[in-house]
Amino acid sequence: MIVLVDYNINRQALLLAGRLTAGGWLEIAPIRLVTFRDIGLPENSNDRVVWKFAQANGMPLLTANRNAKGEDSLEEVMREESSITSFPIITISNAERLNEYEYRDRCVEKLVEIALDLPDFMGCGRLFIP
Repeated sequence: MIVLVDYNINRQALLLAGRLTAGGWLEIAPIRLVTFRDIGLPENSNDRVVWKFAQANGMPLLTANRNAKGEDSLEEVMREESSITSFPIITISNAERLNEYEYRDRCVEKLVEIALDLPDFMGCGRLFIP
């Protein structure tokens, strides 16, 4: 599973990626985290552009703070365009807590669970981890 990492959590994604590797999770669920820079998406892309890119490329979006403000907000885009085949938006409930080992482990475990059961999460909209 390739996961698009929102531009504002690149540092936190490195922590998750490190734990995925160190914990041997990638042998169970091959998860690849990609950044906006990796794929050439401008950091100032609005939520609609990001959501459409992720959907068109078969990627769940990992985020922490996409909001419900405006017609191009992530919540509005999901309401308007989500279908039963839409990839989920995986939202870290508290990105600052990823510095805590136990919290980070719980997030990684939930991310692996989503990867292993991705078809079950299609069309669900937003998933909060842990």
